[in-house]
Amino acid sequence: MAVQTHEIQSRGLPPGEVEVPAVSPRALLSRALAVPLILGLGLFLPALVAVQPGPGVRDGVFWVQMVLTSYAGIRLAVMALTAHRKLIQGSFWLFVYVAMGVAPLAQDVLDQTPTPVVGTRADLLVAVALVLIGCAAFDVGTLLSRHRPIRRARRRERSASFHRKRVFLLAAVAFVGSALLVVKLGGPAVFFSSRQAITDTIRADGAASAESNVGSAFLRGFGTVPALVALLIFTRWLVTSRRARRRPLVIATWGALLLLNAVVNNPVSNPRYWFLTVLFSFLFTAFPRSPAMYRAALALGVIGALVVFPFADRFRYDDGGYKPVETTSVFEPLAVKDYDQVGMFANTVTFADSGPGHFYGRQIAGSVFFFVPRSVWPGKPRDTGVMIGQWMGMKNVNLSSPMWAELWIDFGAGGVVAGFLGLGYLSARGDRLYARRTAVDRRPGNVMAIVIPLVAGYSFILLRGPLLQASGRIGVALICFALVTTLRSDPRRLLR
Repeated sequence: MAVQTHEIQSRGLPPGEVEVPAVSPRALLSRALAVPLILGLGLFLPALVAVQPGPGVRDGVFWVQMVLTSYAGIRLAVMALTAHRKLIQGSFWLFVYVAMGVAPLAQDVLDQTPTPVVGTRADLLVAVALVLIGCAAFDVGTLLSRHRPIRRARRRERSASFHRKRVFLLAAVAFVGSALLVVKLGGPAVFFSSRQAITDTIRADGAASAESNVGSAFLRGFGTVPALVALLIFTRWLVTSRRARRRPLVIATWGALLLLNAVVNNPVSNPRYWFLTVLFSFLFTAFPRSPAMYRAALALGVIGALVVFPFADRFRYDDGGYKPVETTSVFEPLAVKDYDQVGMFANTVTFADSGPGHFYGRQIAGSVFFFVPRSVWPGKPRDTGVMIGQWMGMKNVNLSSPMWAELWIDFGAGGVVAGFLGLGYLSARGDRLYARRTAVDRRPGNVMAIVIPLVAGYSFILLRGPLLQASGRIGVALICFALVTTLRSDPRRLLR
């Protein structure tokens, strides 16, 4: 943990006296919180789950899962207490701690899972061990990034920025795209009913089918992503520019975008992980220099994921499809709800070992070329979660496929290690770039000040998978940034 100090100038000190640096209040707070936070996340909560009464077997799977949960808890505590905000790394460890740590630990103790684990305990042990190895590789990747410092831009005029007129054009595109989505679904009321109602409407309209979801992905992508990106840009503009706060047009556009997002990106009609993306990216953009907000987001993320998330599927189904859980343990909702990531990874290991083996890039190729319809590419790979679910004989094949499983199914254990080495390296580089850009470059049009918070929020979806489902919104976001970004330095055309 870094300790921040304020240096006292030696000028005027009597000879022989030693300077004593004054410790900042923030450093004192970090010191005071360090021990209880590390003990709470890394030891107390895992131990509390482990002592719950349940028929689970205390075998190798249990103990490796305990190590993984404690490791992720300690790393999450370090992320919360670090001197510099590390948005992407913080999001990574938040996901690992909850979805790959506490929740599967509760499942193992209570011997309950939201999705059946069809293989042996040996396959589950392989999956948990590979998750732990992937996390260690992620940390190694972050350490490797320190040996290649970010080069400072020699010509600031070549740095990317947002073009003012194009930003308003993006806002117009957002309103048009969201309006088409609203009209296609029959009005704004359906956005406050359930996700099932939206899915049924899209299928009835022919935008999605059992063979291809490309039409549905583009419809929902252009109806939700431009609205979010435009809101983040206008939020950054208002937060960093006094001139913008004096312009009624900017304020009015921001207010309209906020209302638009309340309709198309609300937590009722959208997947919970997408709403997390909206919430995290908005908070990190609205408070670009607030360590308190960063730490609060991580802390509330743990609480929300453990307490709110298991019951948030109330809005997934209509009244007929919703089945409330009758719990006998405070941790039972974690065991029987949607945290199936470790179990699905184990099923992926079993699937590969049962005959198909590894695909050597085929699944990732399907994610990269997500926009190609199956009518053009008949052999296009299906979502990894869907493929495994069909092999298991599941009726509901809308299953997760975490990043570990995606790397494993294509490249095996070596792919998991190499993939998370690269992921850790890129995450640390992105966080360092964000810290430097937001500290030195406070322009309203700073592109990295929007991109990194959005990547940090969307990392929950990427880590959960499947990658093919996550690719559609990434493509739409890239189009949005390409539309509004410019390398020209003319101040008359930039946000100010």
